[in-house]
Amino acid sequence: MTVHFIGAGPGAPDLLTLRGRDLLAACPVCLYAGSIVPPEMLRHCPPDARKVDTAFLDLDAIEAEFRRAHAAGQDVARLHSGDLSVWSAVAEQARRLDRLGIPWSMTPGVPAFAAAAAALGRELTVPALAQSVVLTRVSGRASPMPPGETLDAFGATGATLAIHLAIHALPGIVGALRPLHGADCPVAIVVRASWPDQRILRGTLGDIEAKLAAEPAERMAVILVGRALEPGDFRDSALYSTDYRRRFR
Repeated sequence: MTVHFIGAGPGAPDLLTLRGRDLLAACPVCLYAGSIVPPEMLRHCPPDARKVDTAFLDLDAIEAEFRRAHAAGQDVARLHSGDLSVWSAVAEQARRLDRLGIPWSMTPGVPAFAAAAAALGRELTVPALAQSVVLTRVSGRASPMPPGETLDAFGATGATLAIHLAIHALPGIVGALRPLHGADCPVAIVVRASWPDQRILRGTLGDIEAKLAAEPAERMAVILVGRALEPGDFRDSALYSTDYRRRFR
């Protein structure tokens, strides 16, 4: 028996990986984050699968479901939104499984920031302009930010910032980044990336607060900040130049 943690992707059912789909189809038990995983994804489960919405369960109750499946010798598909490598709360579940001696695996999913970039039609790294992407958030009820991980510090690098779980904190984000990048720095907010009701707000650090006030959003939004969003004229990379020795392209 194994608990298979599966990244469901940003929302669109067809952005689930093939491996994730096959695991869903093979597991007689599915625990899923019902508030943010689309119900269409559960169609991959066996018809008689036990489906448990974990949106209203605490960690002890989730562990009880793992124990129950383990006692019955049933594999579990544990379906989380986005990708498992960031803000998935997999670590504390895996720690409990280790204590119980229950095997587990991880199957990655399409991350929200990648879906947001695709919706914008933008590459987040642009030659000689931005070659790094910082995935970050702000302090919230679920978890505080470590002292050294601040928007001021990340913003000073000039990297493209992909700020998650922070739509409620937009005024503070603008306040921290505007002195570093200027009021004309591009900002994009992608709400419910890849979902049928996806929305995009484009603006700058000078006007994005007003735009969000006119079209409010409460959750499931990625805030992207950086010059790479509107790069203007930029140099080509050397990857496809005539005199480049091609080994990795």
